[in-house]
Amino acid sequence: MKKILISPSIIASDLTTIGEQVRGFDPGLIDLLHLDVMDGNFVPNLTFGPGFIASLKTHTGIPLDAHLMIEKPELSIDRYIAAGPWSLTIHHESTRFPARVLQQIRDAGIIAGISINPSTPVEAIYDLLPYADMVLVMSVDPGFYGQAFMEPAIGRLEKLASFIDSSGMPDVRIQIDGGINTENIARVVRAGAQIVVVGNAAFKGGDVNKNVRNLIERANKDR
Repeated sequence: MKKILISPSIIASDLTTIGEQVRGFDPGLIDLLHLDVMDGNFVPNLTFGPGFIASLKTHTGIPLDAHLMIEKPELSIDRYIAAGPWSLTIHHESTRFPARVLQQIRDAGIIAGISINPSTPVEAIYDLLPYADMVLVMSVDPGFYGQAFMEPAIGRLEKLASFIDSSGMPDVRIQIDGGINTENIARVVRAGAQIVVVGNAAFKGGDVNKNVRNLIERANKDR
């Protein structure tokens, strides 16, 4: 059974104290920290930028999983690379030069991710897989925290996983983001997700370690 990676999304936390919070996170449970970078353009909301990522990195050894929901990432990718996250994921819909940006990220020794919105066919990124280390399948529309899981994502995961397997690219990892909780985590893992982003399901009640442990147990029990 492959180990799944859990990536709590800090957008669901109190960002004013996240530097203190992460010091209490158990790295044996929490594999990654998901950072939703929103520019107010590609998506309506606005969050933080490369300076925040670099600062948060000084507070934790947990790898940072940065999701760039920004228009024309090629214009600022150098600054995000300099911040030193574990991964940088760009949106297929946000740039005319996805392969070039992915290669730039990969050349810097950072995991290069490509994300697709729910309305984008998974086939749209098939030709980009040789340039990507990870595909992020959105199971909600990006930019709005707290949305319900969109069921068609299950079929999209299955289709993508099947294509990756049949194409002989086992190193390309599949990530899922949006509305994941204890009720559906096992289903998305069975469908092919290997890295699971969780928001409210991780931060509700304030005990992130306990919540993530429950998610892992539920995922493995029902697989």
